[in-house]
Amino acid sequence: MRILTLETTCDETAAAVVTDRLEVLGAVVASQDPLHQRFGGVVPEIASRAHVERILPVIDETLRRAGVGLGELDAIAVANTPGLAGSLLVGLVAAKTLCVALDVPLIAVNHLQAHIYACKLASGENVFPCVGLIVSGGHSSLYRCPGPLDFELLGGTTDDAAGEAFDKVAAMLGLGYPGGPAIQRAAARGNPSAFPFPRPFLQDRQRLDFSFSGLKTAVRYAIAGPGRPDFSQIRLTPEQTADLAASFQEAVVDCLVGKAFLALELTGERTLCVGGGVAANARLRERLQEEAQAKGVRLHIAPLRLCTDNAVMGAIAVERYRAGRFEPLDLDAEPGLVRNPRAGGAGAARAGEPVPG
Repeated sequence: MRILTLETTCDETAAAVVTDRLEVLGAVVASQDPLHQRFGGVVPEIASRAHVERILPVIDETLRRAGVGLGELDAIAVANTPGLAGSLLVGLVAAKTLCVALDVPLIAVNHLQAHIYACKLASGENVFPCVGLIVSGGHSSLYRCPGPLDFELLGGTTDDAAGEAFDKVAAMLGLGYPGGPAIQRAAARGNPSAFPFPRPFLQDRQRLDFSFSGLKTAVRYAIAGPGRPDFSQIRLTPEQTADLAASFQEAVVDCLVGKAFLALELTGERTLCVGGGVAANARLRERLQEEAQAKGVRLHIAPLRLCTDNAVMGAIAVERYRAGRFEPLDLDAEPGLVRNPRAGGAGAARAGEPVPG
């Protein structure tokens, strides 16, 4: 069985061909980072237009690398939730068109579930049941995952996601976009104890939510004090920048690690799976490994190539194919909430508003 998977939830246009043995026959990712760099975040309209330009060449190159013709495909899978509405629609229209032309079934992929499934792909073993930690530009969420298609939300961010905080703090420090890699590089030279930044909710042993907005504000005040300063006029020494980056990164990591292992304790699960763009952070990976070893927890972190958005993790469609979970051709995009839906916060970005990558 061969499935073509498509990923256009945010600013990466990606496709892959996977088999029912979870073999990756071919995969392509076209990044849009250069298009959004000057805005310090993803601009939805620019992202969706770029997807329109790239989706067919990406599919064509993926099939060429896989050595598979269109007529050899058994199904088309596409991420239809959550994400930016315009971006999702590009992938969805492409997938539906192929399904009609080839007379093959359509499979819906939940982008967040796919991030956790990347751990199964990489490990080559069953990782379920587990607690899943998803950390990215738009999401910081904890799930209890009894199986690959069964996800129960345990908690999420009440305001900003971790990746968004990385991008905004990097901008304040003049480190550029995307913020995650820039903060990590600067933090490597800094003192993580230099600034006593807050760790929201970390001491609450009953709550599995995150909050990074106040932490972001604390960094702002440490740089320039309250008010609306012109950051272009602020001159930090390299040492100050490194210390701020390291202290901020350590605060984020403390929150993510603390809540992930609290979720394991409260659910009784002994396996932790971690995915999403922020899971590529070296300090987070190091702390997770240290804590897992100390507590005897089985840890799976998606490899770097599968942390950022990609279509390979869309291989979760194999599970849906086996379960006979196919979709009608009136399947719609479900942008969903960027923030924890239980928190009552703002939803997906408004048209024209930059969002974290």
